[in-house]
Amino acid sequence: MRDMTTPAHPDVDSIARDPDAFEVFYREHLETVQRFVTRRVADPHLAADLTAEVFLAAVDSASSYRPDRGAPAAWLVGVARHVLATEFRRQSRDRAVVRRISGRRLLDADSLARIEERIDAEREARTLYAALACLSPRDRALMELVALDGLTVIEAAAVLGVTPGAARVRLHRSRARVQSQLTPRPQEVLS
Repeated sequence: MRDMTTPAHPDVDSIARDPDAFEVFYREHLETVQRFVTRRVADPHLAADLTAEVFLAAVDSASSYRPDRGAPAAWLVGVARHVLATEFRRQSRDRAVVRRISGRRLLDADSLARIEERIDAEREARTLYAALACLSPRDRALMELVALDGLTVIEAAAVLGVTPGAARVRLHRSRARVQSQLTPRPQEVLS
């Protein structure tokens, strides 16, 4: 039974100093980070590397967490967005170097199989990304944070640095555009 004075979430700032707090934080948020990464990356080796990088970045920036801007999971998704953006920029500059350091030899067969299963489970989400291509990068990021990553509109607004009202309007318009891309057009009736 949990002590009534113990917070439900460990102080995020403490993950940089306390290995036990980090372990609790890691176990609590691992699935969220893996889902975020595997929706965006199809290579299991790269997905494992990026998941580890997200948690390393979280430790490095733990002091920047502000509870008034959202839950630790929302903050961690923001960290993950930055990590993935950095990786995608690096890939575009030098794909050969990234392939050599992607850690392919560090995964055993069981780990590789689990990551491949997660990638397969997220295949439909990648189909949705094709429909999301009709949105601006800002609107697409908002839609991903709310629809795919499960953040509230207020949390997503905080991650993106916009007001909640603006986020709601952009989200409503974006959903309509994506839905129009996903809805099959009726076949013309032959006379």
